[in-house]
Amino acid sequence: MRLTIARLALLAAGGLALASCQSNPKTTPAPSGKSASLLAMEQVAISAHKCWIASKDPAFKAYQMANELNSYSGTPRFLLVPAKHYGGKPLLVVQAQGNSSRVDVFGPLMNEPLGARIGSDIARWQAGNPSCAAAA
Repeated sequence: MRLTIARLALLAAGGLALASCQSNPKTTPAPSGKSASLLAMEQVAISAHKCWIASKDPAFKAYQMANELNSYSGTPRFLLVPAKHYGGKPLLVVQAQGNSSRVDVFGPLMNEPLGARIGSDIARWQAGNPSCAAAA
């Protein structure tokens, strides 16, 4: 019986020694799991918050941002709502859907004078330029 336990211990030690000599398997980087729509919306939302809200831009003083990027519906988005009524009706919706990187913008603010600026800002940010102002 002692001889069998000794053989098993020796066999286990040999197996561990062989395993430690093995090279690490090559691994590929794990995909982020983010859809094209989420990647596009993250880029746009970060710039919108930085340029419109955090900078205290007077044109956007009456609004606050409601971030809904972690949507399980496949439609990441953010909303601009009245600053004094967070639960109020959205005045601007910026969203992307599914596996598309196309960003859609709609809502009552797009019919206001501010709509042209919103459209150009969103287009610039979606194209990868995170600046707060259009190039002169």
